[in-house]
Amino acid sequence: MNRLIKGVLHRDLAVAFRQKGELAQPLLFLLIVVTLFPIAVGPAPQILQRIGPGVIWVAAILSALLGMERLFKQDYQDGSLEQLLLSGVPVFQIVVIKSAVHWLVSFLPLLLLSPLLALFLNLSWPMYLALCASLLLGTPLLSLVGAIAVGLTVGVEKGALLPSLLMLPVFIPLLIFATSAVESAALHVSYAPQLAIIGAMLMCALAVAPFATAYALKVSQH
Repeated sequence: MNRLIKGVLHRDLAVAFRQKGELAQPLLFLLIVVTLFPIAVGPAPQILQRIGPGVIWVAAILSALLGMERLFKQDYQDGSLEQLLLSGVPVFQIVVIKSAVHWLVSFLPLLLLSPLLALFLNLSWPMYLALCASLLLGTPLLSLVGAIAVGLTVGVEKGALLPSLLMLPVFIPLLIFATSAVESAALHVSYAPQLAIIGAMLMCALAVAPFATAYALKVSQH
């Protein structure tokens, strides 16, 4: 069982890094959005600081959606998902592994690029720290909830937009609290309450999302 789980992890990472074009696409999209916004709204530092956190978060959400469908779609199409479900391995463990791979591929590069993005948008040091904290707590939530949405729609033909619509109720509060945390940091006010709410959302997702996704995948096979 452990060998199978490790095999799923190694296989997903190998597939992700083998498809370098698809791997770089979300990151390039993020860089393009963050680069174009200062040109569109003007280079005034006050304006960039005001809109910067929201720009980064919206770009991160949209770039994540570009690769969200690949969580289970390829496995569903080639039949390997059915074999995994019949292997006897708890499906929620497979979901956790695939969600972790999605986070590593889609969001870890964003965290590594965050100093450059903060420089583009003229964020102060406290704002940058708050942004990193919100990204560390919020991006795993996107991967976990996205897995539920993709699991529900994996068998739907031409259903690429459905996961985005299903995730909208999570996007809105996450975006509100994440940007509010950075704004509080800009005002030198504690942003611990906002991070606590995002952390609570993440804990709930960790407790519920793998099992909900496992159930959705089993239903998709019937």
